[in-house]
Amino acid sequence: MPGLLRVVLGDQCSRALSALRDLDPARDVVLLAEVMGECTYVRHHKQKIVLVLSAMRHFARALAARGVRVEHIRLDEPGNTGTLAGEVARAAARHRPEGIVCTHPGEWRVLADMQGWEAATGLPVEIREDDRFLCDLGWFRRWAQARKQLRMEFFYREMRRATGLLMEDGEPAGGAWNYDAENRKRLDPGTVPPPPLRFPPDAITREVMALVEARFPDHFGTLDAFAWPVTAREAEAALADFVTHRLPRFGDYQDAMAAGEPVLFHALVSTSLNLGLLSPRACCEAAEAAWRAGRAPLNAVEGFIRQILGWREYVRGIYWLKMPDYAGLNALEATRPLPWSWWSGETRMNCVAQVVRQTRDLAYAHHIQRLMVTGNLALLAGIDPAQVHAWYMTVYADAFEWVELPNTHGMALHADGGIMASKPYAASGAYIHRMSDYCRACAYDVKQATGPGACPMNALYWDFIARHERRFATNPRMAMPLQTLRAMEPARLRALREAAATFLAGPEMASAPG
Repeated sequence: MPGLLRVVLGDQCSRALSALRDLDPARDVVLLAEVMGECTYVRHHKQKIVLVLSAMRHFARALAARGVRVEHIRLDEPGNTGTLAGEVARAAARHRPEGIVCTHPGEWRVLADMQGWEAATGLPVEIREDDRFLCDLGWFRRWAQARKQLRMEFFYREMRRATGLLMEDGEPAGGAWNYDAENRKRLDPGTVPPPPLRFPPDAITREVMALVEARFPDHFGTLDAFAWPVTAREAEAALADFVTHRLPRFGDYQDAMAAGEPVLFHALVSTSLNLGLLSPRACCEAAEAAWRAGRAPLNAVEGFIRQILGWREYVRGIYWLKMPDYAGLNALEATRPLPWSWWSGETRMNCVAQVVRQTRDLAYAHHIQRLMVTGNLALLAGIDPAQVHAWYMTVYADAFEWVELPNTHGMALHADGGIMASKPYAASGAYIHRMSDYCRACAYDVKQATGPGACPMNALYWDFIARHERRFATNPRMAMPLQTLRAMEPARLRALREAAATFLAGPEMASAPG
């Protein structure tokens, strides 16, 4: 007697997935399909493709070992249609199930695809809520409807109350909701962060690596340093390693940047969270337990939990609340093409070169590198948000649209006009100098704004403020830079804007050849 076809996506490698709940191993079939369309809707970093396909193969094997009937369609399998809809239709024709069950996807375009499966197969399709998150989308919509401003900090406080994380007798642990002011130290000279636990590719992953090199030779990035967790067991080991060795100092240095130190004290769990190998609650509870046991300070634990319970859940809520229109927002009317140096790493700006080369080799950069180096430069230069979004989606192993798009449009580029952030996160070279050692080895002088060798970020910053002076005139959080702008000598401002124009017209900001 036929059962159900249960479809599992590449970022849903979770045994607790809602689509697998009430599974009948004797009658149901679980479908995992590696398809070309998901590998190429953006030209993903090679490590991203390897990560997802390897995680799928390991998950399929783990399900089969539990006696589950698994149909795993490999990318290079003869007859593979190359699309999710095509593989669901083929599986439905083979197995003739009573219906199709799946879990709500992370991306709008995939939801639109799922909503067409019923017509394509003639079978009822049940799309279940993705309850791996700590905030369901209905709750977020209700929270948003009651507010004029959708600020993460207030959402985060509600989530703390709802989950009980870092709460004591109804009040925040330590008496404050947020310890971000304690988390802004530059890396001290002589401080050597402990290396993170990495996972050498096993036979399954090596097979996928060979496939990716053969099928996607021109995609961005290298595979030489691939060592991401690809199973739940590895992901749990990576989390434990972070909590033991890096969490205690994560708070102090979470905003720091240093040449040759891509990880510092960061967790490296975002890929595992976004693939479903780790649960957000498990991550938060592991950090909270370390604090309660006296193994990590409160500022570090609160900062880590805020990134998951606060920021990660919040951006997902914003994404599903505002899509599909959110993707097309461009409040600052930015139209400049993405510079070729963001692919090649060939730039005299050491901060950008460091981040791009690290990204090429590791498919990773931490949140301050993304926000305050590449994101800040894109904001100041007026680069087209759609192109910046496509770049972030392409180059990072943890990039899925639900989390990446709001971070790009809302935080980095202010393209949403203030839905997420009350002010643009614009900064001159002084911020990068304060939080990193990048400026020490840079061809540009961070202390100069104009003239030969001046840091381009300085002139670009004032050009950005002047360009949008009228737009931000009523924004109280922009009052100080606007006051400084208006007090500036006209000749000084003219020199700054000319320096910005010269840099923007130069080779480091040129778009892709041809």
